[in-house]
Amino acid sequence: MVNGIPQPAFYIFKCQQSAPPGMPKPSCVKADDPESQQLFQHLAQTLMQKGIIGTVTPIQTGCLNRCQQGPVMLVEPGHTMYVGLTKDKISRIIDEHIIGGNVVEEYVIPAEAWGEPIAPASMAR
Repeated sequence: MVNGIPQPAFYIFKCQQSAPPGMPKPSCVKADDPESQQLFQHLAQTLMQKGIIGTVTPIQTGCLNRCQQGPVMLVEPGHTMYVGLTKDKISRIIDEHIIGGNVVEEYVIPAEAWGEPIAPASMAR
């Protein structure tokens, strides 16, 4: 442990992509949806309130390429993509998955929209 800071057990990547108004593509943070704008703050605050912010690192990211299912966040390790997020769903994910160790299956992206990862070695030129 370096300087008393443990290695994080989890990284939570929260998409903060916001499409400009009038764009046809959906986005994870919408100008006309205040809750979508507050999700990252809710995530970080909940981790702090639970006392686990030192072992779970929330990270704001750009597009995670699952815009149709937004708002989305990716939990690592595990490649767990959570979709259609709300504050209540994020709170439950923290309690049940991050603290409890059980993936909240009903909020996970459908398999047909995610699939298995493809090994880079199989694609490399």
